[in-house]
Amino acid sequence: MKKKRVVITGMGIVSCFGTDVDHFYQQLLEGKSGITPITEFPCENYPTRFAGSVKDFDIGNYLDKKQARRVDPFVRYTVVAGKKALEHSNLSEDKLSTLNKLRCGVIIGSGMGGMKTFYEGVETLLQSGHKRLSPFFVPYIITNMGGAMLAMDLGFQGPNYSVSTACATANYCIVSAAEHIQRGDADLMVCGGAEASLNPIGVAGFVACKALSERNDDFQKASRPWDKSRDGFVIGEGAGVLVLESLEHALARGAPILAEYLGGSVNCDAYHITSPREDGSGVSECIRLAVQDAGIEKEQINYVNAHATSTLAGDVCEITGIKHYFGDHAKQLSINSTKSMTGHCLGAAGGIEAIATIKAIQTNLLHPTINLDDPEEIIQDLDCVPNHKKEKVVTAALSNSFGFGGHNSAIILAPFQK
Repeated sequence: MKKKRVVITGMGIVSCFGTDVDHFYQQLLEGKSGITPITEFPCENYPTRFAGSVKDFDIGNYLDKKQARRVDPFVRYTVVAGKKALEHSNLSEDKLSTLNKLRCGVIIGSGMGGMKTFYEGVETLLQSGHKRLSPFFVPYIITNMGGAMLAMDLGFQGPNYSVSTACATANYCIVSAAEHIQRGDADLMVCGGAEASLNPIGVAGFVACKALSERNDDFQKASRPWDKSRDGFVIGEGAGVLVLESLEHALARGAPILAEYLGGSVNCDAYHITSPREDGSGVSECIRLAVQDAGIEKEQINYVNAHATSTLAGDVCEITGIKHYFGDHAKQLSINSTKSMTGHCLGAAGGIEAIATIKAIQTNLLHPTINLDDPEEIIQDLDCVPNHKKEKVVTAALSNSFGFGGHNSAIILAPFQK
């Protein structure tokens, strides 16, 4: 069966740079850091006291005010980013009624789920007993609830579930959503990831496994992928959501076509709970499968939005895998890291970085990898767009996301051509 073509028609974001996609990308192009001191909770005794926090978040009219106070922040991020993506897709509330909602679905995941709700619920249980625990405790901690509540608001009755594969979550959701459309199960899918783990237990957990940078005296330079002085990633939060449609459905309703989803893949290192395979073989195989699924030659790809979190092992592993797969063509690639400015948004990262990738396709401008002052030897023969934006006509783009547990994912996006 011939696969249906899948196009991206809308984008919605919640980030440390706000909720406007164009403003978000402009900040990236200018090389601005979105990293700020943590003010969400007292953390004076933490070895890491900064993050890519969502500031001054306004739900607007996207969610009922009473409900918004109840739900976990990751649910709020999901609903707002999802509805903004639909608006961007020229699907205002009145136009939603023209859709066949049985063939519209939502796959928006979270790596951690309702961490704030979980933390506060445990405190309530320990201090006041089980009778004081909210009846919403379970619904608001589970990772599927953001997408479920978005579907309830929209009336979308098509495929709806949450993939949770740590920091690869959003890409897994995008691949799954695209496959539903390619098979003909759905006409339109809202997909991506959301994360809100900036709370005492969320940050403490990553502190405990020694994953975070401790550069408190110069926090805006703490996220420094591929730089020899990197000392861990910077935790971030937010949501990145795409609207995917079959090409014929998008054309029939006159939707704005932003880019085309050519293909994607997922696989597993099956190696270690937090560390990647050092030889990059899981990464290279995942990229190979994505290129195969896209039905293109690898030489068509000239831009990579890398996972590149600023960890000692992960950064080198990914480049090792890229070099192994692309061979000599690797020197023709431009490779950058959005996380150098946003921090690592965990389960939301792939969605946020897919948006950055699509904006690069639209503008032919690649944002810099900031804080790349003393590059590792392995990248010194590559273009990692250090510290300044770059003009480049993107022919096809690869966006990688990898997660604890050895979960690898890759998606390939390109300019839309009729």
